[in-house]
Amino acid sequence: MSAGVVATVFVLVAVAELPDKTMIATLVMGSRSRPLLVWLGAAAAFLVHVGLAVGAGRAIELLPREALEIVVTALFFAGAVLLLVVPVRREEAAGQAEADRAQPVPTRPWKVVATAFGVILVGEFGDLTQLLTVNLVGKYHDPWAVFTGAYAGLLTASAIGAFGGRALLRVLPLEWIRRAGGLALLGFAAYGIFTLAT
Repeated sequence: MSAGVVATVFVLVAVAELPDKTMIATLVMGSRSRPLLVWLGAAAAFLVHVGLAVGAGRAIELLPREALEIVVTALFFAGAVLLLVVPVRREEAAGQAEADRAQPVPTRPWKVVATAFGVILVGEFGDLTQLLTVNLVGKYHDPWAVFTGAYAGLLTASAIGAFGGRALLRVLPLEWIRRAGGLALLGFAAYGIFTLAT
């Protein structure tokens, strides 16, 4: 397992998750209930999602090398477009809607965990970070490193959302976070195009 791959995946996934609707949903739920319980539910849901994404990534590794490079490059480009073009307000509204579906606010600890788990489990299917994780497995061919980095990135982003998301957004606007993530993914897409062309 490559420490460099773990670190790269961690940064990419954490940056891509921070401006995401599920992080916003975690932020809203964390402000309504005990943040630790919300984070535990989100952590369990992310474990399921990262496992599924790594499995799907292993499947796309079976593609011929050139086809794999095209798929990986296209997914990086799509992720960049999503972060750079989709309005921030749309993601904020989607995150708020996800959290609102959890109404009324549960009071029993196990219900808070279960609600956060359900909201994140449903909201994260097919999401940018799940597709990014699939893509990174195909790119690096190191599933354990990608799993470790992606899960750590999602745990970090959800902890920020549950425990201090509102404070972070006062200092660092969501738009800046989205642009940074979009530019990083655009860089990977450009590198993929360069690799395909040479």
